[in-house]
Amino acid sequence: MTTLPRRARARLLAALLTLGFALCAASAADARPGPGPSGGHATPDIVDSTQRGGRAVALTFDDGPNPQDTPRLLDVLRRHRVRAVFCLWGEHVRRYPDLVRRIVREGHTLCNHSMRHDDMSTWSPERIRADLLETGAAIREAVPHARVPYFRAPYGAWGRSPEVAAGLGMQPLGWSLAVEDWVPPGTDELVRRLEEGLTPGSVVLLHDGGGDRGQTVDAVARIIPALESGGWRFTRPARR
Repeated sequence: MTTLPRRARARLLAALLTLGFALCAASAADARPGPGPSGGHATPDIVDSTQRGGRAVALTFDDGPNPQDTPRLLDVLRRHRVRAVFCLWGEHVRRYPDLVRRIVREGHTLCNHSMRHDDMSTWSPERIRADLLETGAAIREAVPHARVPYFRAPYGAWGRSPEVAAGLGMQPLGWSLAVEDWVPPGTDELVRRLEEGLTPGSVVLLHDGGGDRGQTVDAVARIIPALESGGWRFTRPARR
């Protein structure tokens, strides 16, 4: 067996130690919470305004995907070149993965909306974390390496979920305008509520799943060109 000279052995040992430190640092980085929507780390603060000022609005859609209404909604958004946030219900993701793939393919942003749309307000952090991880796994089964920068609590019942979501790299996402489309009041009424309720920087809560959302889709198809003609811009919710 060949014996290396003393200096060569020293250089080899130094190289091995450097490699070991680098691997340890990489492992530690992998163990840290993932990046938030800004590329930095998420915080427990619930965002409810847009990332841009002035006449800006962010459209967010909960409880999908839904094979009856999500495709029509995506058609409307694509026609007007508007990007939105889709807050995905995990069980629906598993049923309709092709729709999740289309949402991502067309440039929209994903949001974790829990696995079964349960009220989490009294849950322990451990139980919340397990649910959010299960939902994230369902999303990534449909779209490997999907980026999910936001979390929205079902019913807005937050409990301990903001801190848990932030620890997983997701910014808690609230809203500043809800037009109650979960009880369909008619398309004209939804349009009226949107027109009268919008203020600069609004994050709008709408639904593409959880029931018949045809009125919501029709209202969005009408409100987008009306807002654009009034100088409004469509953007994403604020980033922390």
